[in-house]
Amino acid sequence: MTDSLVNSLERATNPQGLRRVAIDPVSRVEGHGKVTILLDDANRVQQVRLHIVEFRGFEKFIEGRPYWEVPVMVQRLCGICPVSHHLAASKAMDRAIGAHPVPASAEAIRRLMHYGQVLQSHALHFFHLSSPDLLLGFDSEVHQRNIVGVIEAHPDIARKGVMLRKFGQEVIRVTAGKRVHGTGSIPGGMNRHVSAEDRELLKRDVAQIIAWSEDAVAIAQQLHAANRALYDGFGSFPAKMLSLVRRDGAMELYDGVLRARDEHGAILLDGADDQGYRGLIDEEVKPWTYMKFPYLRSLGRDAGWYRVGPLARVQNCDFIATPRAEAARREFVAWGSGAPLHATLAYHWARMIEALHCAEVIAQLLDDPAILSGDLVSSGTRTGGNDRHGVGIIEAPRGTLIHDYEIGDDDLVTRCNLIVSTTHNNQAMNEAVRAVARQYLDGRELTEGLLNRIEVAIRAYDPCLSCATHALGRMPLDVALVNAQGAVIDQVLKSADGSLHR
Repeated sequence: MTDSLVNSLERATNPQGLRRVAIDPVSRVEGHGKVTILLDDANRVQQVRLHIVEFRGFEKFIEGRPYWEVPVMVQRLCGICPVSHHLAASKAMDRAIGAHPVPASAEAIRRLMHYGQVLQSHALHFFHLSSPDLLLGFDSEVHQRNIVGVIEAHPDIARKGVMLRKFGQEVIRVTAGKRVHGTGSIPGGMNRHVSAEDRELLKRDVAQIIAWSEDAVAIAQQLHAANRALYDGFGSFPAKMLSLVRRDGAMELYDGVLRARDEHGAILLDGADDQGYRGLIDEEVKPWTYMKFPYLRSLGRDAGWYRVGPLARVQNCDFIATPRAEAARREFVAWGSGAPLHATLAYHWARMIEALHCAEVIAQLLDDPAILSGDLVSSGTRTGGNDRHGVGIIEAPRGTLIHDYEIGDDDLVTRCNLIVSTTHNNQAMNEAVRAVARQYLDGRELTEGLLNRIEVAIRAYDPCLSCATHALGRMPLDVALVNAQGAVIDQVLKSADGSLHR
């Protein structure tokens, strides 16, 4: 949070006579968003909303492009999680052109790339973006509450975070060709093996990376133990959970079946094939944000929203198939004494358990000879006709990521729908900021530290706001005319149905 945040407090008159407080922009997240809070004369919280204020139309300008361009194009959604879009699009195209399954070598290299991506992203988020709040305190000085402040106060922790991310980026480089926006994955497989030299380079450091990942889990766990009342109570609210799992119930980040649990841990759906997600999930548009609201069709708009990401995945699976991460998962589950953990800050602990799992999987894959040699592209028959459809679902660092494409008989994309992790978490993030606002802001004089708690709640979800802003039919638009003194002179709202309101 910067000093400009305090200056963004607005005392604008609205139809209800409530005072409007804006946190704009939300800092230390990817993309642009803001939070508005409506307070009455007694500083009681009446409304809290997370607004995504940027608009990007990837779902539309993908249409008309050749299918083989898409896995590279969609990466430009984001510089933080490009690998996730690269692989989800590739998996969708595998299906659409009849090139599924890909050869064993291609899948092993894709998995290596993906687990490197999740490792580096989790390290970036925990150490660079969230640790300033967790290690220095929510009310610490603004000029210190950043990665530089962490380096000064906790140099050993900061160094481990930097090195964990560096290793994950190296895994991406050797599999995708470069660290950001690589080209390794193609429809039907991969275009490169891992070189023997690169494999040895990674193998040299992987044991240390596993050890540092275990240290990261311990840091997150110790933070919870040191202040259980805060970590269990901050922004806590019950929510359903959605993720991929392996068919035997294990955690699965690259490929699997869909599973959902209710807020008490009971299974709502299980073993659902990714190609049939449309029958399970629908999306709603609301007039005050460019981000959609997904929900489970069977439960409806009001009751069907859910969480995705580390907090959901660690509790949605039955076990983790690597020993150190499984031991850490068991301790995490035991913290809830048999009930699901719904605390917003528990995302960080779960995130580090996943980072440890990724490091262990990378070590296993580096010993797999398939990454060095073998067929790279499927020999399956490419399908023709004008009804080629494919879905690719992957567990991105922030949660379940869905790419859905249709291809015409001219090999051009005719339809694209993306439901990204942050979009799945939209309602949950709004619930989190409401819970924190009512817990910490209600009836109190506002301070920078109190407002920072709103941002802490959002950051726990590690949102990627650029990825999450896409078009679904007619998008809402809110235009305000403000004079030099900051007073609103005129305001027009264009609703999702195209109607205008003043």
